[in-house]
Amino acid sequence: MKIAFMGTPDFSVSVLKALMAAGHEICGVVTQPDRPRGRRRELMPSPVKETALTIGCPILQPEKIREEGAVAEVLALEADMIVVAAFGQIIPKAILEAPRYGCINVHASLLPAYRGASPIQSVILDGCRETGVTIMKMDAGLDTGDIISQCVVPIEDDDTGGSLFDKLAAEGSDLLVRTIPAIESGEAVYTAQPEISPTAVTRQLAKSAGLIDWQDSAEALERRIRAMNPWPCAYAVLDGHTIKIWKAHVEKPDMSGDAGLILRQDRNGIYVQTGRGVLCLDEVQMEGRRRLPTSEFIRGYVVRRNHFE
Repeated sequence: MKIAFMGTPDFSVSVLKALMAAGHEICGVVTQPDRPRGRRRELMPSPVKETALTIGCPILQPEKIREEGAVAEVLALEADMIVVAAFGQIIPKAILEAPRYGCINVHASLLPAYRGASPIQSVILDGCRETGVTIMKMDAGLDTGDIISQCVVPIEDDDTGGSLFDKLAAEGSDLLVRTIPAIESGEAVYTAQPEISPTAVTRQLAKSAGLIDWQDSAEALERRIRAMNPWPCAYAVLDGHTIKIWKAHVEKPDMSGDAGLILRQDRNGIYVQTGRGVLCLDEVQMEGRRRLPTSEFIRGYVVRRNHFE
């Protein structure tokens, strides 16, 4: 099938590569413009663009996909189907309705739950035991189109945003490749979603989403640390320095003290009182330095204050 692909981050790369491996003709790739990254803030291509450059297909990078010129460029690709995976912009009706087989989206949740931009992190934050991938036909709403197929993915106790991302990318790529033939043959079943989602719409993550509020419970903070790993990464302030927290566990039995108080430090970690329960920090990183097990961190850093800000 002649497919135009729209996507931007690493999650999208897995989907694009699966389409290529399945023998589909990629007639064009639409991705976000190059953005400044790294300490030097140099313009860098998106992961999807880097992959597209290896296959020699047309690459479109509209600043705004809704602009007339951008719409015309996408329509000129004359794709039979457009596959969308974490593109990052709202796609206009003119593009959604143009392909013979429609615009098909690979969404990293079990719709109608967790519509929006950050479903992977959100299911961890909420303590869900499972999530999954939905292949849907896009409409003008935000992840509200008809469901075509789904697969369930369990969430393990140690899953991070990164590990769950990898699982869902692999499962979603496989599910899409298995679903396209049913769409093409007319055998696919399209199931309408309820108008209202059982969960809130998830938002694009900002760096501030990683800030630790020690008034939260130890269980909630442990989930936040996993959800924000690897980006934006959970962090807190100690002695005026930003400390990234990569890994932690809930400690029992409970102790007592003000939220943010460092109760003790030993070779097993740094024990911090929360709004309810104690959180033991297992792996941390001082700004500008490498990440370390806390047992190693405390050997090289003297805490001046025994309280996180």
